[in-house]
Amino acid sequence: MMTGLYPETTGIYFLEPGPEKSPEAMGNTMMTTRFQQEGYYVTGGGKLFHDTRQNKKYVPNYGGAFGRFGPFPKKKLSPFKGTSRLWDWGVYPEKDELMADYKIADWGIKQLEKNHEEPLFLGVGFMTPHVPQYAPQKWFDLYPLETLQLPKVIENDLSDVPQYGINLTRLEHIAPTQEWVTQNNEWKLLVQSYLACVSFVDHQIGRILDALDASPCRDNTYIVLYSDHGFHLGEKERWAKRSLWEDSTRVPMMIAGPGLAAGKVCTKPVQLLDIYPTLLDLAQLEADPKLEGHSLAPLLKNPESDWPHMARTSFGLGNVAIRSERYRYIHYNDGSEEFYDHSNDSHEWTNLSNNPEVASKIKAHRTFLPEASHPILKGNSTGHKAYAASEAVRTEDSQ
Repeated sequence: MMTGLYPETTGIYFLEPGPEKSPEAMGNTMMTTRFQQEGYYVTGGGKLFHDTRQNKKYVPNYGGAFGRFGPFPKKKLSPFKGTSRLWDWGVYPEKDELMADYKIADWGIKQLEKNHEEPLFLGVGFMTPHVPQYAPQKWFDLYPLETLQLPKVIENDLSDVPQYGINLTRLEHIAPTQEWVTQNNEWKLLVQSYLACVSFVDHQIGRILDALDASPCRDNTYIVLYSDHGFHLGEKERWAKRSLWEDSTRVPMMIAGPGLAAGKVCTKPVQLLDIYPTLLDLAQLEADPKLEGHSLAPLLKNPESDWPHMARTSFGLGNVAIRSERYRYIHYNDGSEEFYDHSNDSHEWTNLSNNPEVASKIKAHRTFLPEASHPILKGNSTGHKAYAASEAVRTEDSQ
């Protein structure tokens, strides 16, 4: 999102390496750098790039990480014995003020209270609802277990999913399995903790918006609210992110500001890569032809505008999802496919990839696959491991 380039262009498909390892990424101007070049006072706090080193390197006037995913209790709260300390959930700490996101919001409020001589580019990167799923008790109280609803699922949901797609979302992953969650009666507790975290961070966003309303920037600021990925809560018999299905790839994106349609919903398929060119457009700055996204300005002014584009998501070389307004098409590196019609299958329960009635539509979606793809740059992230494991099984099966 910050480079404005697809992973197939940069070779950065996973959480590492940093942009500095990709000549293609470094050959483009970072969004933060571009706005600084245009005379903006650029600053940010919390999680904007993936880790603190990158934030310090690529976010001018970086305000700090404020504890990142902490604080942590002395011992894990959940019975899950996974190797990652991040995979934990429960009521912790006692007060909002101890949470990193509360401190990040405090910092953002202070930036809005200052008198800035230059135009302001402010990034506020909240951690929640990332794992560990911790929040104070009052946020859990919003979702009593006796009335809490679980996600809708069906038995044997994976029966029509290609084996490669199953392997990609199971092998070398650190999250609990759906089998473990159900056997240990933790499903409702996990969903409750996720919802508690969402409500907690919603409140922090509200604090920022209140500060903006009270500031001189109120009437000349564009607000972009987005998440970096979705999250499975048992759908597709899966937990966490790292899939090409709707639950993992669809994110909230809300954009508000002067001259934009208010309170409207747009159903066109857009992507985080579109944010960079959109901000340039809204700020009336010269467009950058290297950017691979598209300005959303026409849709922000008229949500029904013509939109010939589709949204693209990758999970390693050769694994790509293409989302149109009605359909999701998934292509795996072994050539297997999935195709879902969201007009009557919003849960993606029925894979239509072998249905001749939609063959022409599948063919149309294939045209949005990348024409060429940069090799995966080296790293040791969970994404690298899951991809390598899936590829290893594919190689064994082909011999």
